[in-house]
Amino acid sequence: MQEEGVIKFKANWIKAAPPDFDDIKELNEWRDKLYDAKLIGKNDDGIGYGNISTRFNANNFIITGSSTGKLPKLGAEHYTLVTAFDLDKNTVTNVGAVIASSESLTHAVIYESHEKVNAVIHVHHFTLWKKLLQMLPSTGKDIEYGTPAMAKEIQRLFEESNLVEKKIFAMAGHEGGIVSFGKNLTEAGQKLFSML
Repeated sequence: MQEEGVIKFKANWIKAAPPDFDDIKELNEWRDKLYDAKLIGKNDDGIGYGNISTRFNANNFIITGSSTGKLPKLGAEHYTLVTAFDLDKNTVTNVGAVIASSESLTHAVIYESHEKVNAVIHVHHFTLWKKLLQMLPSTGKDIEYGTPAMAKEIQRLFEESNLVEKKIFAMAGHEGGIVSFGKNLTEAGQKLFSML
């Protein structure tokens, strides 16, 4: 069985109050839409999948916390602010009431790779995933989710493919894994729903 939701980076978690609700209002609305569409949720074994983020400032971003995919509704306490990451040291620093999502390195490298990206969505949909593998930029089959290798693979896609214009890719080594992004949550979400 494929492992899901396991954090593969070294977490520098600074426990603090959750983000202000105004900062996550739209993020939470889109998260609800994705959960209702079963693009974020939980597997038959009860393990959650999927995450969503928005750029806060510079390369800092607010993201859903680890193990929140399975929850039907989220509050501010389920989001956290990622303030730093280091691929070479495999570290993620976050400030908030919950540890950052296991996919935080993936989100981080997308924000770093393209300054006009302000929202990133990671979901699971097996049928769409199989379709996208045939028609869009995809990460390598041997690349595990949530790792520095995945982050570097995404950097490669930005450099070597038309990922900037497509704004969506499949994770070949992460069954069902799809990532979309855009200048805002609406663009990232509509890109994803337009492919379904």
